[in-house]
Amino acid sequence: MAKSKPLKLIGVDLGGTKVNVGLVEENIILSNKSLKIPQDTNSEWDVINVIIDLIKEQLGEHKVEGIGIGVPSIVDSKKGIIHEVQNIPSWTEVPLADILIKEFGIPVFIDNDANCFAYGEFKFGLGKGYNHLVGITLGTGMGSGIITNGHLMGDANCGSGEFGMIPYKDGIIEDYCSGKFFKNFYNSNGEKLMILARKGDSKALEAFEQFGEHLGNAIKTILYAVDPQLIIVGGSVVNSAEFFETSLARSINDFAYKKVLEKFKVLYSKTSNIALLGSASLYYDRVGNHS
Repeated sequence: MAKSKPLKLIGVDLGGTKVNVGLVEENIILSNKSLKIPQDTNSEWDVINVIIDLIKEQLGEHKVEGIGIGVPSIVDSKKGIIHEVQNIPSWTEVPLADILIKEFGIPVFIDNDANCFAYGEFKFGLGKGYNHLVGITLGTGMGSGIITNGHLMGDANCGSGEFGMIPYKDGIIEDYCSGKFFKNFYNSNGEKLMILARKGDSKALEAFEQFGEHLGNAIKTILYAVDPQLIIVGGSVVNSAEFFETSLARSINDFAYKKVLEKFKVLYSKTSNIALLGSASLYYDRVGNHS
């Protein structure tokens, strides 16, 4: 039997300051372009029009099966309605799927950006071959997506996996497992501290050791909650993993169920443009898996 031709899809990664749109074929981004999002606007259509224009540019004459979109917000994934996007004040309730379906006449799938990261890793990255995993994105905040039985966990608002919001010490987990930790406790950022750590700076090395301990505690919380085969960590912090992976492993090691740890892994994302691949791959989760 002849192998079916790979599908072409559009991936949209909507961030707080820019939107990146690409033409995707399986795990290959054939082309992509990003633009800054209009900031000083009260009209939701200013941002919508930027997205439409970028999609038109990537579509060209290609036959595309669907459009997948990842957004840093709450999403009604069944209706394709986006609520309260971070850093886009005009987007309080946007029926983006209906708008784009009307414009392009092809299926549109929308989900939280952390879910897109997790599904992209499951489909084309380090999670390939696993059916139960959690993807964690660490940046200015902490986001998580859960894959169970080979699919994104179904829920009401794409809100499953908000482990960063769980109370921890004198705040929440995100305060200790994201860029907020370096800012609040060391008055710096992860990139600067990484440079210092590579020079042997004791304060920077201490910062990453503490970070690893906190991240290990967060991972134990995840293990108690959803029992994944592996956790994939993404975001710029993975560039400094060499400085916190020892303390992270030590922190995880006191997990109560030792049998779980025998097969469990923590991996660091190496897939470039995973946000675009992940958003495009929503098609496979909603329409059907494709090997």
